Order: sequence, then C-alpha cells, then structure tokens
Amino acid sequence: MPMYRTMNDYLAGVFSGRVIKIAVNAGLGCPNRDGSIGRNGCIYCNNLSFNPYYASSDTTGCITEQLEKGVKFNSRKGDCSGYLAYFQSYTNTYGPTDRLIGLYEEALRFPGVKGLVIATRPDCIKPDLADWFEHRFGRKASHGHPHLLIEIGIESTNDRTLELINRHHTFQCAVDCIDNLNERGIDTGAHIILGLPGETEQDYLNHAVRISSLPVKTLKLHQLQVVRGTALARMYEQDPASVPLFTPQEYAQVVERFIKTARKDLYYDRFVSETPKNMLIAPSWGIKPQTFNKIVDQLLRATGIPSVPATYRPSSANDS
Repeated sequence: MPMYRTMNDYLAGVFSGRVIKIAVNAGLGCPNRDGSIGRNGCIYCNNLSFNPYYASSDTTGCITEQLEKGVKFNSRKGDCSGYLAYFQSYTNTYGPTDRLIGLYEEALRFPGVKGLVIATRPDCIKPDLADWFEHRFGRKASHGHPHLLIEIGIESTNDRTLELINRHHTFQCAVDCIDNLNERGIDTGAHIILGLPGETEQDYLNHAVRISSLPVKTLKLHQLQVVRGTALARMYEQDPASVPLFTPQEYAQVVERFIKTARKDLYYDRFVSETPKNMLIAPSWGIKPQTFNKIVDQLLRATGIPSVPATYRPSSANDS
C-alpha cells in the first residue's frame, strides 16, 4: 500500500462505490490563446497530448456522445458504480455562464454520472458562475447534490516562473481563487508541474509547503515534458541545456521529497503525465505510471515519512 493518500482514497470518502472519471472535450477555449490575455498559450501546452482519442477528435462539445464513448472505452477497467464527467481540455470555466451551465447539466443528466471534475485556470471563474457552483454543489446546495471537484492549474508557486511560462496570472491569484471556492463549500484540487525551466529542488519543496497552506483536497503533479508544437519544444531544439529534464530516478527522488514536505492529508491524483509517442520529444522514459509509483513507494518505505505536516501561509506570491 502507498504511504500517501491517493485519488482513490479521496473518491472512497465521497462515494459508496467505485467511480471512474470520464474525460470530455467541451469545445471551450482559453483566454491565453484567443487574445483575451494572450495568444500563444503556455509554453508547454498542446492539449492534443493528453486527451483520449474520443475527446480529442470531438470539438463539437457534444457531451452526451463523448460520455457514451468514454464509458465504452473505460469498460475494460471493470465494473463501477458511477462516473465523474471530467471537463479536461483547455479552460472549462471560460465562456458565457449560461453556456457553461448547460454543458455541466448535460453531463449530470447522463446515466450514472454522479458529479463533475472541472479543470480550469484560477483567473477564469466569474462571480456568477461561482455563485451557481455554491448553490448547485456547495454549502447552499440541496441534500444529495452531485459532487464537484474543481482542478486549478497553478503550475508553479513562483511568479517569476509563471511569467516565464506565459501563464498571465500570479500565485496570489490562485490563492484567492481556491480560498473563495473553499468558503463556498467546493472541493478543489491543484495542478503543479515539477521541473520547469529555472526552478531548483528548493523551489519544488517550497511548492509543497505553499500548496499545503491552501485548502486544497487533491494534488496532481507531473514531470516537465517537451511536446511537439509548443514554445518549449522550440526552446529545447535551439538549446537543450536550457530545458533540463528529469530521469525517472531523479524525478522519483523529487516526488519523494515533495511528499515528505507536503501536508499529510493531501490526496495525490497522479505523479506523472503520459504523452503519445508521436507528440513527445523528451524525456522518453518507457515506463508506465504504475511502475513509477512503485519506485516512489520504495523510496518512501526506505526512508519513512515524518509525521509533522508542513505549515506555511504566504501573505503574497513573492518568490523565495
């Protein structure tokens, strides 16, 4: 058994049976691509690299059809008691509020869907949408309401890194967003990339402490990958030394230290990201996430985990 809490542990605390996430592509955009705040996107981002085939090939936003395909696709994973519709591609709280609510409600009407997971940016949840979340899923919701987990892309707690990777928001923006959702009774998760250019091991440990100070329930980590069609790919091709990349063992050691430093009641959704071979430039590890998890588990068993949780509450998003 892992020496840390997993996403399965989180779901078991919410639902009485096994629940599977089904990714959907709502055909939404991103303010960092359409000119609202930027046009080039984050330097590492190519959404085609992490969508399942049935979602990446569908830009119509037909949620019902994608859920049908996703249930069939995931049927090989065994029986389950229900599903979470996972709004994964781009920024899933970006757009007219009425349209967004229509997409969410379409997913909730699908047989077996017990809730939503919504991936978004911390600067893209408008007050009227936050109000709806609170009434539909949060502290003002009726008894027996569906579940909601909002996954906030933080990526780094260092403002200098956020500027380098072209995020167009600060860490304090993420702090404010997560605090607001927590006050409304909404579960939140955080997403962090380890290995971004210019960051050090001390930065990774600082991320662990700062994330631990926030009222997030789940945490999704992944290693930096160079994906075709991104600004990071161009940087890497021009000067590979400017984009240092982890070996599996190096990254496992970073994850081990991160877990030891972070709050002990965090639920880890994942540690690694898989990119299709035809889109991945580097690093090519050739190992599955389950294999990597075992490496981390072995390191933790060999060294143990301290029982004292990290405590830190940043008053601003200053870099360390």
